[in-house]
Amino acid sequence: MMQALWTSATGMLAQELNTNTIANNLANVNTTGFKKSRVDFQDLMYQVLEPAGVKTSDNSTTPTGIYLGEGVRPVATLRMHQQGPLEATGGTFDLAIEGSGLFQVLTPEGEVAYTRDGSFKVDGMGNLLTPGGYYLEPAVTIPADTTDVVISEDGRVLIEVAGQTDLQEVGQIRLVRFMNPSGLKPVGQNLLIATPASGEAVEGEPNDQGFGRLAQGFLEGSNVTIVEEMVKLIIAQRAYEINTKSIQVADDMLSMANGLRR
Repeated sequence: MMQALWTSATGMLAQELNTNTIANNLANVNTTGFKKSRVDFQDLMYQVLEPAGVKTSDNSTTPTGIYLGEGVRPVATLRMHQQGPLEATGGTFDLAIEGSGLFQVLTPEGEVAYTRDGSFKVDGMGNLLTPGGYYLEPAVTIPADTTDVVISEDGRVLIEVAGQTDLQEVGQIRLVRFMNPSGLKPVGQNLLIATPASGEAVEGEPNDQGFGRLAQGFLEGSNVTIVEEMVKLIIAQRAYEINTKSIQVADDMLSMANGLRR
């Protein structure tokens, strides 16, 4: 009977993590470029009370055995990299990626990080930055005498200068992709960093060799679907509830066993 208590406890702990993950998805429903996560589960080890295939006579064996499961455990939180909806902003330095790819930014520690958040700003020197103050990599600088900026689908940064009719190219935005983007480590501020699981970054230009194209004046919204997450939340709540019920039933049975009299 004690086994049921521990097994149900693993189910409660698993659903607690599941609920926390769903809550984080819902909390980031308006976060630019956010990618939702899901929890993957595996069953735990089994006690073999009677193995399958045991001989019952000279000519027969048992077709099935008796195996007692010991519960469940979470094994991964998988980040889902499906495209989020594009939202028109009209911002000159707002960029959305239509398709695969990530922007590269440089942290103050000199480490390269990656993001789908294209809400870039310009500092006093004309450098393109993330809202957190991280420089776009490779760096793009807008001259002070610029009157208009055009960023093409292939990442070319073109400027218009007063008194000149031709656009001038002042930079090239590049993207990267990974063999396993779900292996990237989230570190907050819409940033991801590479890990051995993600593989090496493959760099290229937008709209070329499988990379997505850029859309100026748009931002990619979160790919969280509220209705879907709410349904998952209800299922997680019911799963947690039924595990608590299993503990109550096991406790009642133990109480009855302890109360037996001769």
